Amino acid sequence: GPYINYIVLFGLKTGNKGLCGRPLLPCRYTRPPLVTVFLLALTVLAVLVLITVFLSVCILGRRQRQGQTQTHDHGHGLGVIYGQPEQHSEKSSQDSKVYRKLANEAVQRDSSAAALSEGAHSPDEDKRGDQRKLHFVRNDQERFTLQDMLRASAEVLGSGGFGSSYKAALSSGRAVVVKRFRFMSNIGREEFYDHMKKIGRLSHPNLLPLVAFYYRKEEKLLVTNYIPNGSLANLLHANRTPGQVVLDWPIRLKIVRGVTRGLAYLYRVFPDLNLPHGHLKSSNVLLDHDFEPLLTDYALVPVVNREQSQQFMVAYKAPEFTQQDRTSRRSDVWSLGILILEILTGKFPANYLRQGKGADDELAAWVESVARTEWTADVFDKEMKAGKEHEAQMLKLLKIGLRCCDWDIERRIELHEAVDRIEEVDRDAGGGQESVRSSYVTASEGDHRSSRAMTEEFSLM
Repeated sequence: GPYINYIVLFGLKTGNKGLCGRPLLPCRYTRPPLVTVFLLALTVLAVLVLITVFLSVCILGRRQRQGQTQTHDHGHGLGVIYGQPEQHSEKSSQDSKVYRKLANEAVQRDSSAAALSEGAHSPDEDKRGDQRKLHFVRNDQERFTLQDMLRASAEVLGSGGFGSSYKAALSSGRAVVVKRFRFMSNIGREEFYDHMKKIGRLSHPNLLPLVAFYYRKEEKLLVTNYIPNGSLANLLHANRTPGQVVLDWPIRLKIVRGVTRGLAYLYRVFPDLNLPHGHLKSSNVLLDHDFEPLLTDYALVPVVNREQSQQFMVAYKAPEFTQQDRTSRRSDVWSLGILILEILTGKFPANYLRQGKGADDELAAWVESVARTEWTADVFDKEMKAGKEHEAQMLKLLKIGLRCCDWDIERRIELHEAVDRIEEVDRDAGGGQESVRSSYVTASEGDHRSSRAMTEEFSLM
């Protein structure tokens, strides 16, 4: 012990003149117990673990938010779901920068055009000057310049495989949608101008009119009016907001009827096009203030590059293309059938809009699941809030949708048959509006059967 050591040291010092001073006191330092060291290490480790978990949660949350944004984008086309702008995302920021870049380039081209106008210039210079301006295809719309449009405050509405879409608020107070396409080089400049002008001449209550276009070899801009109600996809699948109108059965039937009428009109005015629409899906159906549907992005197959058409456009997801590498005028009917099932069930067939092999198999399973479900009120979207008196009409429309997207193209009904049957459901529901049958004419018109005969066949489906 310390006392024994002290006595020993005192004894050694006695009689030894070489040693002086008092003996050293015993050392007060003691080694800390192992328990204390262990607790300190454990505390440091726990702090490090908490920091790691916190950072992981932050990263996963950010990725999840980005994934949800991509899901709402539908993966293809312009990815527009009106009413769901991609705010505060990296993609939105990039698209805004692209729009600003377009605006700066427009200002520079404007200055160059002014310099060219001061003297005589060649036909090539005239052509370049012509490409620097916005081309209006309708006379019933307010005119504005490309610079006015690109200098306006812009909001990114969506982006996808084709390009990006923006809402531009002009100084006059008018709002337009600018769609920037990256893959529209399938035809030459003159053919592109002619096709856009033909689209501009179209007039139907269920088509969103093209207002203007801008042509550059690298990119194209298409301008339409902004529709505040947004898209059908947004109202069917986005999170509900306070005061948002629920799509009940009468509204959904009205939407199906209008979509079918608009598609029938496109079939009539584009008899030589294999795919008069080509990209029919719920995000390409806008709804006006009365919930009348307006088709968008129609008749673009001739101008879009073939590779991108096959990769992104909905009609190329039809089984006849995925299995036999061909499309027909029944391919748009297939898209219509998928849309009808989506409207009635409230289920979003996201997989069939995805890229990659196997998507068609997943869609087939989706359609099959609808077909095999016990056909009671449970198969329909609960938000339709339809009464018992409407169940027979809803079942009829469901059967029409399944016939439209029959996997066997030979068994799939023609558009004029779908039109007649949907108009019949509308009459049963008390729609009482004029038939659209006269707006659709086919080569087999003489073989068309009576409505009564078709009704009898329908009852056997």
